[in-house]
Parts: sequence; C-alpha cells; structure tokens
Amino acid sequence: MRMYDIIAKKRDGGTLTRDEIAFAVNGYVAGSVPDYQMSALLMAIYLRGMTDEETAQLTDVMAHSGDMVDLSAISGVKADKHSTGGVGDKTTLVIAPIVAACGVKIAKMSGRGLGHTGGTIDKMESVPGTRTALTQEEFFRQVNDIGIAVIGQSGKIAVADKKMYALRDVTATVGCIPLIASSIMSKKLAAGSDAILLDVTVGSGAFMKNLDDAIELARLMVSIGTAHGRKVAALITDMDTPLGHNIGNSLEVAESMAVLKGEGPADLTEVCLQLASNMLYLAGKGDMPQCRAMAEHVIADGSAFDLCCRMFAAQGGDTEVLRDSEKFRKAKYSYSVCAKSAGYITANDVECIGNASVMLGAGRAKKEDPIDFAAGIVMHKKLGETVEAGEPICTFYADDPALFAPAEQMYRSGLMIGPDCPPAMPLIYARVTKDGVERF
Repeated sequence: MRMYDIIAKKRDGGTLTRDEIAFAVNGYVAGSVPDYQMSALLMAIYLRGMTDEETAQLTDVMAHSGDMVDLSAISGVKADKHSTGGVGDKTTLVIAPIVAACGVKIAKMSGRGLGHTGGTIDKMESVPGTRTALTQEEFFRQVNDIGIAVIGQSGKIAVADKKMYALRDVTATVGCIPLIASSIMSKKLAAGSDAILLDVTVGSGAFMKNLDDAIELARLMVSIGTAHGRKVAALITDMDTPLGHNIGNSLEVAESMAVLKGEGPADLTEVCLQLASNMLYLAGKGDMPQCRAMAEHVIADGSAFDLCCRMFAAQGGDTEVLRDSEKFRKAKYSYSVCAKSAGYITANDVECIGNASVMLGAGRAKKEDPIDFAAGIVMHKKLGETVEAGEPICTFYADDPALFAPAEQMYRSGLMIGPDCPPAMPLIYARVTKDGVERF
C-alpha cells in the first residue's frame, strides 16, 4: 500500500477503505508518512468530502491511535458533554455539578482555550490552587467518592488528532465537517463515557456559521457515537451573542457560580438547564420534564453549588473565591467602551468580542502564550438591547492600560448601532438524536 495511491484515490472522489485510512493515520503518527503527504490527503478530504462510513472509520482509527480510557472502575453511568466552542461559553462549570448532584457520574476531560474561544481548564485554573492534572488513580477515586472530576485532556488521548489538527490549522483545512466530526468524536470515544451530549454552537462566534452546517455536523457526530454503542444527542445553540455577561477566566467562573446559586443571567441559566436536562435524559434519569425538574431542584436546594465546591476543594482549589467572587484577584485597570450614538445594538460580532478579550490578556493567540486570569470583558449591553449615546456598552479589565485601545478597536469593528431592533434569535435551534432532527 502506498500513500501516493491513497491521496490520488481521494483526490479523484473515491471512497477509502478502513485499511487505507489506518495506513495513512497510523503512518503519520509513527512518522513513516510525511506531513506533506498527510496535508495533501487532508486537502483532498476537504475538497471531496467523506461518506458517513469513511468518517466513522476515520474516527475509530484516530480514537485508537492513543489510550482508550476504561471507566469501568467507576460505578454507575458516566456522562460527558462537549461544546464546539464559543465566547463566554462557561456551561461545563454549571452543568457538570448539576448532573453529578442528580446522581450521574462526571469523569470529564476538558481542553484549554486557543484563539477567540475559551477553555474550561483555563477557567478552572483561575481558582487559586486548582490542579487539573490528576493521576488516573486520583481521577477515578475522586469520581467514585464525590461523583465528579474535571481534568485536562491527557496527551495520550487520540494522539492522531493532536498531530492532524496542528496540520489542519496551518493548511486551511479546519472547516471541514467530516474532519471536525472525527476530531471531536475520536476524543469523546477515547474518553470512555457512556452518554455524550454535544453542544454544537452556531453563529459569528462559532466554527459553524450557519444552521444547516451545524445540524449536519451534529447529525454526523451523533451517528458516529451511536455506531460505537454510546448514547448521544446534540443541541444546536446560539453563538451570535455570548452567554451571560462575563468573558474572561475568573470573570466566567464567578458568573457560573452565580447560576449555581440561582442568581445567574437568564440566558446562561436556561441553556445550562437545557443541556443538563438532556444529559440526565441520556443517562436514563427519566423523561425530559422529570430531568428538567431534577436540574432545577439541585440549583434551588444548593446541592449543585456545594458539589462544585467539593470538586474544586478535592483538586486543591480555594473555594472561598467560589463563595465570594470579590475574593478573586482583580485586574489593575478598567476601561468603559461607550456608545457613540443612541439606538439598538444591531450587530455585535462574537469573534471580535472574543479577540478583544484575548488582546486584553484573557486568552492566547499561540498555545504557549500566558493568560491573565483576571483580564476580560463584562458586557452591559448585548445584541438587540437599546443604548444611549455615551452609555457604557462594556467594561474592559487588564493589568496594562496600553491594551485598551487596540482591544476597543477590535470590539468596535464588529459593533453596529441602528434605529431598528434586530429580530430575536432563539437560544437553542434544534435537538439532534439518532431518530432525527427536532427544530425549535
């Protein structure tokens, strides 16, 4: 078998066999297939696409390129959730404790932020002392003892994905639905959970810019997970507006804790309740109304918040900042971005907002960049809201005031104020299961 022939076959629109896919992927991981040949194959896939069967086979080969985590040492049903990313996407810190407080085990591996999107592990590490790297023994013991642990993704999980994504990132082949689906699902399958809920974001701050593409990605990922014996569903959620008001690591943790205390923003609270309800449903906790009631109850009685604090404490975190967000370290400087005219906010590009937060120090442009956990943005006015001339739209936080001007330019580049209120967008567009698509 030759890599040249595999590239040519896909270039000409052919369907690759499992053996051909395995030869290419495993050869690339082992070093026998050079990066220029894998780049050529990725571009051929980008241009020619893959069948559902090809994508499922690619996912399986990628999943088995590293460790396959066996969670059988953890009793009960194990649930996981994955978001395709966004700005102000802090839902894991809310829904994981909710679901665990309802009796479903959460043994979750999460990632760091890169580019304009944030990462759960960075947010967790903004809580002083928090360890996100646990041994397998510590990880399993914590989940068995308290029902939840969220840690950084092991470098040995889906090794092929890490290498292939780095190549996709520099060869303009990231935005390909089969490649996105196989990248996400290879990690989810390798992580070992029984039930997987996918939060597929759509809009200006997401990978998927239109609803049809988001639904197709969700359909494909649900199909892959189902074929591998997992219970899988996906919600298509809006990312044309950040959830809640806070963007930045400690700012987002504070807002997440507010939701768990029953005091959070309505949009973030509703999306988290929907996600948590669907995770509970997949885990067999009841029908959707029963699962919704369970999720609401553990917020109301404080047990979800208490469990979140127990998780952070078990991983070395200072829970005082969770109980009182004023105890988080604060940025040295703040700056208000004010409206230049009165009217409705008719556009507020989420990618521009995310990039502005990165420029303030809240994210990283390169994986080795440091993060300022206190930096970020608090939004006072969001898409569709009215604003008066001179009224603050948002407040920037940073340790260096020189960062404010370029961040403001970035933020304003996606901002428009006009006389007419834009149409309201739903928080959740659709639910995708093995049985089909339910649009809301």
